[in-house]
Amino acid sequence: MIHWSFLYLVSEWVIRLIMLVYVPQRRSASAARTWLLFIFLLPWPGLVIYALVGRIRVPAVRRELQEQASRQIKAAQAQVGARITLEPDLPVPLRVIPRQATLLGAFEPFAGNAIEFLRDYDGSIERIIGDIDSASKQVHLLTYIYRTDQTGRKITDAIKRAAQRGVICRILLDSVGSRSAIKQFGPELQAAGAEVRSMLPVGLFRRNAARFDLRNHRKIVVIDGTIGYLGSQNIADANFVTGYPNEELVARLTGPIVSQLQATFLGDHYLETEQVLDREDLFPDLKPAGASVAQLVPSGPGYGQENGRELIISMLYAARRRVVITTPYFIPDEPFLHALCAAGRRENMRVHLVVSKHANQLITQFAQRSFYDDLLESGVRIHLYRPHFLHAKLLTIDDDIALIGSTNMDIRSFALNAEVNLLVYDREIIKQLEALQDDYFANSDLLTLAEWGKRSLLQKVAQNTARLMDSFL
Repeated sequence: MIHWSFLYLVSEWVIRLIMLVYVPQRRSASAARTWLLFIFLLPWPGLVIYALVGRIRVPAVRRELQEQASRQIKAAQAQVGARITLEPDLPVPLRVIPRQATLLGAFEPFAGNAIEFLRDYDGSIERIIGDIDSASKQVHLLTYIYRTDQTGRKITDAIKRAAQRGVICRILLDSVGSRSAIKQFGPELQAAGAEVRSMLPVGLFRRNAARFDLRNHRKIVVIDGTIGYLGSQNIADANFVTGYPNEELVARLTGPIVSQLQATFLGDHYLETEQVLDREDLFPDLKPAGASVAQLVPSGPGYGQENGRELIISMLYAARRRVVITTPYFIPDEPFLHALCAAGRRENMRVHLVVSKHANQLITQFAQRSFYDDLLESGVRIHLYRPHFLHAKLLTIDDDIALIGSTNMDIRSFALNAEVNLLVYDREIIKQLEALQDDYFANSDLLTLAEWGKRSLLQKVAQNTARLMDSFL
């Protein structure tokens, strides 16, 4: 008689052999190694977890809705874009970027925009509240984290005031990141007349349910279709990290580019409601408000295979003088790491990475630091920002292009999250951002290869072990 323990042992080896063939399909070598190591060590638990989160699968119904939402976005683009589309004035190596961004995200570069950068945490919240209080038609707000703290209360009260005076308020909140606000603030917002929707709901038996790790990480506010906000800041108090409050970067937009932000919001609204809203009411005639050429780039699983990462890698290879990346989380996959290291090795190139000295996720910080050897050896300058937990997401290329938005430079943002970023083609704006980056440098510790090599063996082991988990972080 065959003992059950023998059958269990056989089943483990069957899992290992099958997954050895299946896992590497359409996957990077590093990600395949991570999963196979886990499965070979713990076959049954590994199989269960892989079945849940191992493949970036969007349910068929959500894929169909995303395609329909994308068609609506293109229709909105056609409605407002004919008069204001403009090819940016760029050096020859960078001219491919706006064309590629159009192919990847559906939006073309729009001229006539005014862009204001808000660095003060409470100040940006107050600007949003002021614009909500001045709204006469619509308030559209989408965010990943909406907390039931003082900041969440202030925004909630502003939306309630708007709804009670007859303004149409549509609120989209990620079902995981904003779970407590959906439960606590949702009913009172709805009672005041606002529409509150939970994005990417998690559940086994919901028709449009999503995997719990596929999240909407965007931060969007649109007021009356004429004023827009995007960037890194959630609706929450700054104190995510004890003693080191978040420091953010938000862009306040006016001009034709706001129509692209509105279209992105409405695309996500359609994904959750399947409602087609009247575009005539939502896309007013936007007059030029400034001199900046800009272009919105939504990204996420619904837009194709890591379109945000593909664009950023192209920007790194096209750069010729200077690259500065500011990100709270840096866990690159192999193509992204190779592109950044290649930029660091090019003659007459200066490549800077600004990350926080203080972390809010310990394992993520360990994994992030495991890449510092590769970067430093390639000539990348690593700046460890001291004053706050720097949550801003910003990339500048030479003196010609800036990318600002919600995307972290990590595998999760590239592969799992719905994100939104703004490409700016305006040398005067780039100068403003370079001054901001210089301030980051001045308040950072510059890491050297010699200093980094002195860390303890225990630290090296912890960092390299965490790096093996990059596909899970």
